[in-house]
Amino acid sequence: MGKSATSRIVARTLWCLLVVVVGVLLLGPAASAQDGDAPQTCADDGCVDVVAVDGLIDEIEATNIVDSITAADDSGDVEAVVLQLDSQGSAVSDGRLAEVARVIESSSVPVTVWIGPTGSVALGGAAELVAVADSSGIAPGAKVGDVGAQRLPVDEFGELYGGDRAVAIDRTFEGQAAVDAGLVDRFAPIVREHIVNIDGVRSEITDEDGERARAPVALVRFSKLPIGTQIMHTVASPSVAYLLLVIGLGLLLFEFFTAGVGIAGVVGAGSLVLAAYGVAALPFNTWALVLVVLSILAFAVDVQSGVPRAWTVIGAVAVTVGSLFLFTEFRPTWLALLAGVAGMAVAMFSGMPSMVRARFATPTIGREWMLGEEGTAATAVDPDGTVRIRGALWRARTNRATPIPQDDPVRVAEIDGLTLEVEPIEGAARDHREMRGRSRE
Repeated sequence: MGKSATSRIVARTLWCLLVVVVGVLLLGPAASAQDGDAPQTCADDGCVDVVAVDGLIDEIEATNIVDSITAADDSGDVEAVVLQLDSQGSAVSDGRLAEVARVIESSSVPVTVWIGPTGSVALGGAAELVAVADSSGIAPGAKVGDVGAQRLPVDEFGELYGGDRAVAIDRTFEGQAAVDAGLVDRFAPIVREHIVNIDGVRSEITDEDGERARAPVALVRFSKLPIGTQIMHTVASPSVAYLLLVIGLGLLLFEFFTAGVGIAGVVGAGSLVLAAYGVAALPFNTWALVLVVLSILAFAVDVQSGVPRAWTVIGAVAVTVGSLFLFTEFRPTWLALLAGVAGMAVAMFSGMPSMVRARFATPTIGREWMLGEEGTAATAVDPDGTVRIRGALWRARTNRATPIPQDDPVRVAEIDGLTLEVEPIEGAARDHREMRGRSRE
C-alpha cells in the first residue's frame, strides 16, 4: 500500500472521527418534546390527564413531564395528572431531575404515578420521582426500586429511601410486594383503578358487561410523545445509539473502498448523525467513543491490503473495549453488544477483505495490463476523481498537473495501490521525469 493511499485512509478516518465528536457536541442539547395532535377538550366534568413516560428520562421526557403538568395547572379544569411510568432511570443531570421533581411537588393539580402496565419498571432516578409524587400505584408484574445513591437534593426533598424504604436502594419489589414495603401507595391492575382512588377525582358506579365497577366522572385523556419526537427518544436509548454508531462507521468504511458516493455512504452518514444525538443524550466515556471510532483506522489498514492481519486484531480489540465502556450508567443490552462487536469482527475478518478482493480482483495480480489502457473520466479528475476503464469505475488522480474534465479521454500512467494515476490523452503537462531522462540522453 503506497504512502499516499495510506494518507488518504488516515485523513478519511480522522474526518469520520470529527463528524462523530462534533455531532455529539452540537446535538448534545436534546430536542424538546413537541406538541402532537391537539388533546381532547375537557367536558363540563373536567379531565384527568394520563401522560405516558417510557424509557430513560432524558431531556425529551423531562420536558414532556414539565410541560404536561404546567398545562394542567394553567387549564383550570384538570382534576389530576397521572404519569404512566416505565423507566429504567434518569439520563439527565441531577439539577434537571430536581427541576422536574419541583414541578411535580409544587403543582396545584395532584400529580400521581402509576407504574404500569405489567412488565414496567421504575428504577433509579425514576423511582425518586415516584417518591415525590402525591400518590402512586403499581400494576401486577411491574417493579420499583434499585434506586442507588439519591440524586435529588436531600436538604430539599428529604431522604426519599431511608428507614424501612432503604430496602429498595439495591433491590426491586414487584406488584403487591412493593405496596407491602411502603414503596408505592396502592396496587392497581389497570390505570382506571388507580385513577378512581386519587384524592379529588370524582367517580361513579357503572355497569359494564354485567359487572359493577367504579369509573371516573371526568374525561380521561391519554397523551404520548409525537412520532417524530418518539423516534429521537428511541435513538437516545443505549442499545439503539450504540448499534447506529457501529453500523454508521462500518458503512462509511465500506464506502471508502467503492467508487463514487453510494447508498452505503448516505445511510452511514445518517446513522452517524443519529448516533451522535443518541450518545450525547447519555452519560458516556469520551475515551471509549474515540477508541471505537479509531478502531476503524486499524481495520482500514488491512482492508486496503485485502488480507486481515495484525491491524485487524488491534481494531477488533479496540472496538470491543470501547463498546464495553462506551456508556457509564446505562449499558446496551448484551444482545446489542454481541451484535455490534461480532458483526464488526465478521465484516472485517471476512466480509470486507473478500469484497475488496472481488472488487479489485483483476488488478491484484498482474496489473501491468492496465498501464497505457485508455478510458474516460466519469467525474472531473482535479486532482482526484473517478474514471471508467473497460466499463468499470476506478478511483483516480491526475498523474501530472493537468486537470481532466468530465467525459474527457484518459490514459492509465501509473498504479498506486487501488488508485489509478491517469493523464489526458492530449494536452498533458510534460512530466519532469521525462524531461530529466531526455536531458541525460
